[in-house]
Amino acid sequence: MIALIGVAGTAYAQSTPPAQPVARVEITGSSIKRIAKEGALPVEIISRKQIDAQGIVTAEQLIATLSVNGTGSDNLASNADVTSGAQRGNNGASSANLRGQGSDSTLILLNGRRIATHGMKGQAVDLNSIPMAAVDRVEVLKDGASSTYGTDAIGGVINFILRKDYHGLEAQLFNDITQQGGANITRGSVTGGWGDLDNDGYNVLAALSHAESQKLRGDERDFVQTFQPNRGVSVDTRGTPYATIFATSLAPTLLSKGSAGATLPGGTQAFNGVNVLDLPGQAGCKSVPGMDAYDEKLWDSPAAAYGCAWDTGRAAVLQQPVTSDNAVLRGTWKRGEHQLFAEAVGSQTVVAKSFSPNQISPSASTFNATSFYPSTGAAYNDIYNALVKVFPSVAANYGLPIAYRWRCMECGNREIKTKTRAVRYLVGADGPLQLGGKTWDYRVGLSQAWSQSVSTLGTGYNYTADLAKALGSGIINPFLAPGQTQSQAAMDLIKSTSAEGVELYGGKSIMTELDATLSGELFNLPAGAVMGAVGMDFRREEYRFNGDTRDVSQRRAILNAPFDDVNALNNVSRNVKALFFEVAIPVFKSLEVTLSGREDRYDGFGNTFNPKASFRWNPVESVIFRGSYSSAFRAPAFNQLYNGVTESPYAGKDLADPATCASGKVDSNIVGCASVTPVIFTGGKQNLGPETAKMGTIGMVWEPFTGFSANADLWLIRRYDQIKSITLTDLVKNYNLFQDRFLHQNGQLVAIDQRWVNAGTSVTEGVEVGARYNFKALDARWTAGIDGTRLLEKKSKPLESADYGKSEVGVFTFTGDLGLKWKHVAYLNYQNGPWSALLQNIYRSGYEDQVLPGVASGKVVPSDYSSKVKAYSIYNVSLTYSGVQNLTVTGGIKNIFNTDPPFAITYDSNTGAGSTWEPRVADPRGRSLAITVNYKFL
Repeated sequence: MIALIGVAGTAYAQSTPPAQPVARVEITGSSIKRIAKEGALPVEIISRKQIDAQGIVTAEQLIATLSVNGTGSDNLASNADVTSGAQRGNNGASSANLRGQGSDSTLILLNGRRIATHGMKGQAVDLNSIPMAAVDRVEVLKDGASSTYGTDAIGGVINFILRKDYHGLEAQLFNDITQQGGANITRGSVTGGWGDLDNDGYNVLAALSHAESQKLRGDERDFVQTFQPNRGVSVDTRGTPYATIFATSLAPTLLSKGSAGATLPGGTQAFNGVNVLDLPGQAGCKSVPGMDAYDEKLWDSPAAAYGCAWDTGRAAVLQQPVTSDNAVLRGTWKRGEHQLFAEAVGSQTVVAKSFSPNQISPSASTFNATSFYPSTGAAYNDIYNALVKVFPSVAANYGLPIAYRWRCMECGNREIKTKTRAVRYLVGADGPLQLGGKTWDYRVGLSQAWSQSVSTLGTGYNYTADLAKALGSGIINPFLAPGQTQSQAAMDLIKSTSAEGVELYGGKSIMTELDATLSGELFNLPAGAVMGAVGMDFRREEYRFNGDTRDVSQRRAILNAPFDDVNALNNVSRNVKALFFEVAIPVFKSLEVTLSGREDRYDGFGNTFNPKASFRWNPVESVIFRGSYSSAFRAPAFNQLYNGVTESPYAGKDLADPATCASGKVDSNIVGCASVTPVIFTGGKQNLGPETAKMGTIGMVWEPFTGFSANADLWLIRRYDQIKSITLTDLVKNYNLFQDRFLHQNGQLVAIDQRWVNAGTSVTEGVEVGARYNFKALDARWTAGIDGTRLLEKKSKPLESADYGKSEVGVFTFTGDLGLKWKHVAYLNYQNGPWSALLQNIYRSGYEDQVLPGVASGKVVPSDYSSKVKAYSIYNVSLTYSGVQNLTVTGGIKNIFNTDPPFAITYDSNTGAGSTWEPRVADPRGRSLAITVNYKFL
């Protein structure tokens, strides 16, 4: 009675199709051709029809609906703002993250073979390069697969399979329009196929598509509002459109002749970062759009009591604008039972990343005293008079320049445009061979794939020295009263310092591969034929990365432009040679055991062998038990091996030196627990080895009667010697283990080494469940189902000798995967003649929220504070009509109830796209109307 063993849940199930002749096919995760129901592995198959019914036109959209996919910073919304350190180079890329193991531990295949990793970092495949318009189905293997595919297949495998033997000509138009504006999505595609393999002996497939996703700004959605101190969140930046005045050790200034700031009469607290608007009797911070009072209590920074802040969240772009073009050309020739094929797949993706305008601050290396606001003019006197009323001691400083921090709104939002081109050429053949009196199936292919990315500066970036000189001229006024604007001379001066058009960095990843597999029956046992497969895989991987491409003599510094010159690699490469095998043994009629293994030899660190054992037991007709145990590995990426050292100042105010503060948390009432802002070192290590993993699954499929089935799979993944940049939280928490990574000078913490290492162990455990029921009612066929993932455990330790930390299930983390306890997709499908409909629910459970320093220390108890982030649940509906010949129309509403992302304190000192919502969990677009029109001309 089991219809599709090994095929777990789908986006929605369909009615059982008419019986077809039994054919053996190759299923993702196995090298042996077999009947689909014979498999022992949990494979989810998503058809083209299911993808269209959901209004999905990109691979990122599809992956986001899978409950088995993790909740990491892998989508374009999560990487929409400022990034630093190891996150640089993610510009324009989105990735998959099965079982929360990370994008670099999820293997992406196209027609069963590898494609090039994203050119910028060379670590994970960019989903934007997948030609979704030509995809026939997607197979998701929820199990480790290094014994078949080698590196990266720790979390699982996603195999995008293109249409084959297609003949006809069809065009499709898609439009997804949001109700609230912004983030609209459009796509147009044309697919043609000529020739029938069986009758004509050939088939040619060609497909072209063009898609655009518009940007979504933070100020276009009401749920983005970072000034909510009553709920425990406010902005930690005093880079404001109306400048904030600072004292600095660089030179005597109006606020102070030293670096301590000014004090109130009779007071002892030195106030630094003073904004005139926030002083008694002034207009107030709110008088300037986007500004509000700096909340020194939440950030436990008493010296900032007279500061203003600016809402970076509403200035952020929540969804980056993306334009992509994809093309597929495939030719297949059939000669007898043999097929020869040649395939070319190409894409071009342009992502225009845009985020908050630059802030200008006093600095010894950039904006020294010559750039301070001059001590002349009406604006200077206005500032002086306002300060003297509150801080009489400032009167003695008249005539000294003003050091300040200013958000240069006139410079424009910072923009980085990334163009990525990806190509794969493939030639191959498959068919039967007669060897030793037996028939074997062979498959052989030769391919080359590459991905090349270039990031170019747009608006918002200025040459540092030119801008410093312009600021020192006094023509530009950073203290404009509300309603005032810069003079035309000031605007022209700012524009003259622009660095727009400078190439920031670029990279190229190249992979050349020769693979061959031979499979067939080995011999017979009483329970049936023993099936086997052997194969080889030879790859050459290459990578190069460039930083600043300007001539050395022309490399003028650009303010806050994240050049990665230190990571420039002219060309690095390695060869990978692998042999693998697989044997499926029918022990009894009801029990099959499969053994497989793969030996990989890498230039650089030698050999690694990864075995796998799985079983499928069918004790009664309605029940199947299945399970597997395997090892897996991930080879270090080139940039993890060869990157230089990048220095990034820590911008937060929540870090204390663990050498003097046992908790590592800022608390101004405890000596030694003051806020520190050390430099963070990130970069590569050439002696890195592979990280390894051991994993197991055990599950069952139950079909008590026709039309109903349920499945459950318990899984556990243990990873060792992880290639990781140890988080600051772990470094601080385990200071005794990592003292050598904290650099002190004269008793002060000046730097923390966060470079890549092989360190630590992690454990992730969960259960994937699903159920579906096909039935007839009201003269129609119905399918109801659910697919969910329950995360049972997620924990890690920084070193093997250390203890495991607290469980990360349902707890906020700054980076990596957010371990949500439960996720599901539930659906109800209706089919009646030319009509079909789909109702879908996507659910993500809540979790423990982030806590800002003042709340964490207990000094502040916000009136409306909640430590929990609520669950996120949205409903989608679509209706399809195919009653007109050659025409299919699908209309749908996404997020029927226009549910906003739940409030979450996702604030990371201007290095994240959240503020008051979590982009790893929720979709910021809101309710939208999606329409797809598909017409077949031939």
